[in-house]
Amino acid sequence: MSRFESIDVARLRWFVAVAEELHFARAAKSLNIARQKLSQTVIDLEHELGTRLFVPGAQPTQLTDDGHELLRKARELIARADERAAAPVATDTPGLRVGFVPGVTVSKWTRIWGERFPDTPLDVVAIAAAEQSAALRDGRVDLCFVRLPFDSDGMSAIPLYRELPVAVVSKDHPLSVFEQVSTPDLADEQQHDATDIDAAGSTIELVAAVGGFAIVPHSIARLHARRDLVYRTVTDVPDTEIVLAWPTDGTTELVEEFVGVVRGRSERSSRSPAARSKPVQQPKKTPPKRATGRPTPSKKKPAKRRGR
Repeated sequence: MSRFESIDVARLRWFVAVAEELHFARAAKSLNIARQKLSQTVIDLEHELGTRLFVPGAQPTQLTDDGHELLRKARELIARADERAAAPVATDTPGLRVGFVPGVTVSKWTRIWGERFPDTPLDVVAIAAAEQSAALRDGRVDLCFVRLPFDSDGMSAIPLYRELPVAVVSKDHPLSVFEQVSTPDLADEQQHDATDIDAAGSTIELVAAVGGFAIVPHSIARLHARRDLVYRTVTDVPDTEIVLAWPTDGTTELVEEFVGVVRGRSERSSRSPAARSKPVQQPKKTPPKRATGRPTPSKKKPAKRRGR
């Protein structure tokens, strides 16, 4: 599974529209969306992939080498998604649906799953943070990478990592020269409410437009990064935790396998259901042989010599 396969098809379609038109305004018009929203989607993709997809400042718009690579793969993924949508759903095909909330990158684990279980479908679903508990309870996904706190009643979960909070401020803000800040440093500034992670993009745009600051998890700041803003670690605000959660009564063998992948278990781990189901082959015992393959002759006692 490539690094591009965790990107939802809607964003791939938007990228392809820009890549084929090589003009953001025309692409936005053809998609019937705002140009700013389309531009932000491309920026988010670049940050998620850690590379430039379009040559900065090029007129007319030009794709980078990585942009050409994504365009080729995006066309394949879109065509495959369209085929799946048109084909009848196979109800007897086992598979997993894994959700993730904003800020979580799952490409590492989906890649390992694709290598280890190539015949078992894995659908990756973007879930709004406000819907993370509901998505698990109503069966939209089998497992979900969620951000604490969440309704854990009847759920199993494993902790993954913690995220530092950061303050997003203007690039020209006096505090931008520091690597870390504290809430007293921000006391005289206007704070914009960023508790709604799903609306963090709009909140960060507000910081860019009117000043002030917003405190968000580090990955959310990276996801919505802008050239006119910077983010600095806040030392006295609690961090947030990302966990993998699933309904306890929905713990199937496939769920256990995915949990094992996330935990970093090897393919031959004794805790893997697939490994447990394979019979252990005992080595065959063979009798020792001489180098010639002939039976070892019995030793004879030396004959006693008679005296004369």
